[in-house]
Amino acid sequence: MHLYGEQFIFFGALLVVVSILAGMLSNRVGAPLLLVFLGLGMLAGESGPGGVLFDDFWAAYLIGSVALAIILFDGGLRTPKRTFQLALRPALSLATFGVLVTAGVTGLAAALLFDFGWIGGFLVGAVVASTDAAAVFLLLHAKGVNLEERVSATLEVESGINDPMAVFLTVIFTELLMAKTGSFDVSIAVQFVVQMVGGAILGVAGGYAIGWLVNRVEIAAGLYPILVAASAIVIFGGAHQLGTSGFLAVYVAGLVFGNRRHRAARAISRFHDGLAWMSQIGLFLMLGLLVTPADLPKDLWQGVAIAAVLIFVARPLSVWLGLLPFRFKWREVAFIGWVGLRGAVPIFLATVPVLAGVPGSKTYFSVAFVVVLTSLVLQGWTIGFAARLLRLVLPPTSDDANRFDIDVPTGIDREITAYRIAPDSPALAYGFATIPLPRRTRIITVIRDGTVMDRSKLLSLRIGDYVLALAPPEHLHALDVVFSPRRRAEDEDDLRERVFGEFTLAGEAPVGMVADLYGMDVHATDRNMSLGTYLAQRLPAQPVVGDWVGVGEVELVVVELDDGKVTKVGVAIDPEPRRFSLKRAWARLGEEVLAALRRLPIGKFRRRP
Repeated sequence: MHLYGEQFIFFGALLVVVSILAGMLSNRVGAPLLLVFLGLGMLAGESGPGGVLFDDFWAAYLIGSVALAIILFDGGLRTPKRTFQLALRPALSLATFGVLVTAGVTGLAAALLFDFGWIGGFLVGAVVASTDAAAVFLLLHAKGVNLEERVSATLEVESGINDPMAVFLTVIFTELLMAKTGSFDVSIAVQFVVQMVGGAILGVAGGYAIGWLVNRVEIAAGLYPILVAASAIVIFGGAHQLGTSGFLAVYVAGLVFGNRRHRAARAISRFHDGLAWMSQIGLFLMLGLLVTPADLPKDLWQGVAIAAVLIFVARPLSVWLGLLPFRFKWREVAFIGWVGLRGAVPIFLATVPVLAGVPGSKTYFSVAFVVVLTSLVLQGWTIGFAARLLRLVLPPTSDDANRFDIDVPTGIDREITAYRIAPDSPALAYGFATIPLPRRTRIITVIRDGTVMDRSKLLSLRIGDYVLALAPPEHLHALDVVFSPRRRAEDEDDLRERVFGEFTLAGEAPVGMVADLYGMDVHATDRNMSLGTYLAQRLPAQPVVGDWVGVGEVELVVVELDDGKVTKVGVAIDPEPRRFSLKRAWARLGEEVLAALRRLPIGKFRRRP
C-alpha cells in the first residue's frame, strides 16, 4: 500500500518507536542494532506484514545522502585530535589503497564466478568496497568493549574517510557500463585528486567557519545545535556543487569544529548524538523498505559468495597490505581485517547504477543488500568475541556521563565543569585536601544539600555532593577519572589483571631495580633507564594503553600515559599465552554463545507471579 499524509506520519513514527524498543532485545543477545533496523524495514515493506510500497530510488538517494552526512559529521565531532593524529596515516592507507585492493579482488571474483562481465564485476567490487561509518561508529561503541586505542582509532578514522574512494569508483564504473567514457585515462586520476584534496580543504575551512560563527552570534541556546547541523549540511552540499567530495568535507568539518573551543559544546554534542541516532534508524529503515525480499532469492547465492570473498579474502588482504608500513601487531591486523563492517553505504551506492539506468541494475542492488546482511550477521555479531579472543580489550574506564559543563567566554583557556558524586566515585576515598587533581586544575566550590560549603573546613566529599571544578580542556578526561563512577564489568578485576598484569609500577622506576625484583634479563646499559622509557623504546609505534613487550618470561604493559609519556607500567609475571590457539578459540566461542543465551528473556516470561 502507498502511504499518504497522516498515514505516513503515523507509520513512520511507529516504526522508529518499534525500532528503539526492539533494540533492547537485540542488546540482550548481542545482535547488531543496524540489523534490527534493516529487518524491521523489510517487515514493514511490500512483502512483509506492513505492506508499505516504497520504490523511489531517487528519494532514497537524497535521504541517504543527508543521513550519511549527519552521521559522518557526528563521527568527526567525536574524534579527538590525538586519536585522528594517531590513526591518520594507517587509516588513509586503508581508505585509498585498501579500498582499491578490496574493490579489485572482490570485483575479480564477481567477474570470474558470475555473469557480470569485467566492468560489471568491478562495479560490484566498488559498491561493497568501503566500510560503513554508521556501522563502525555504532557497533564499536555498542558492544561494551573498550578496545586498544590504536585499533579503534584506525577503524573509526578509516570508516570516516574511505567513502570518497568507493563513491568515485562506483561512479566511474557506472559511466563505463553506460559507455559514457571509453577507457581509463589521466583525467580520471586528476578528478579523484581534486575530489579528495578539495573535500579536505573545504572541510577544514568549513570546520573553522562553523566555530567562528557559533562563537560570534548571539542566539537562543537551543538554536546553536540547529545552526551547527544546518551548517554541516551546507558544507556537504556545497562541496558536491564544487565537484569535490562532500562526504570527506563534512567529516573533516566535524573533526575540526569538534576539536575547537566553542559555545554550547555539551548541548551541541548531545543534540548531534540524538540526530545521528535518528539518521541511522531512519536510513536503515528506509533501505529495508526499499528492498523487495521476493527479488533476493535469485541473487542470494551470488551475494553470499561475493560476501565470502570480501570478508575472508579481499578485506584481510587489503588490510595486511595497507598496514605493512606501519608495523601493526598481527592481532591488530587480524581484528581490523575482520571488522570491515558493511552497512548503509554499499546499499546507498547500489542506488547509483539504478538511477543511471544500468541494465540489470536491480541485481547490483540485491547483491549489495545480501552482502550487507551477511556482514552485519557474521562480523557485527562477533566484534566482542573477536576482540576478546585476540586480547585487544582493555578494562572499562570512567566516562563523562555525570559531568555537567558550563559555558565560559571563548578566550579563557579553561572549562568550568560540575560533577555529582556517585556512591563509587574514586574521590570519596581521599580527604578533600588530598584529592589527586590534574595539573592546572582546582576545585571552585562544593555544594552539599543546597548549601555552598566552606572549602577550608571541608574534610571530605560525600555521596550526592556537587563539585564545581576549573580545568584546561585537555585535562577533563583525567578529571572524569577522579569524580565519575567507573563503569564496572562483572569480571573487571580479572580482565584488568589479564591485560595489565599482577603489579603496576611508576614509569619513573629504574629498570635495574625492576629487573632484580622480577628476574628480567636486561642489558647492563639499560639498568639506569626509567621503566617507561625502556618500554616505549621497544614498542614498534607510538605507545598506547595496552601495548606490551616481552622481556624474558615477564611482560611489561603500558597502563597509563600522560602527553604520550608512559607514566605507569604493568608487570605480568605469569602472562596468559598470546600465541593463537584453536582450542582456546573454540572454548571462548562456547562461552560467548552461552552468555548470549543467558541474556535471552525467555526465563522471565516463564515465571509465575
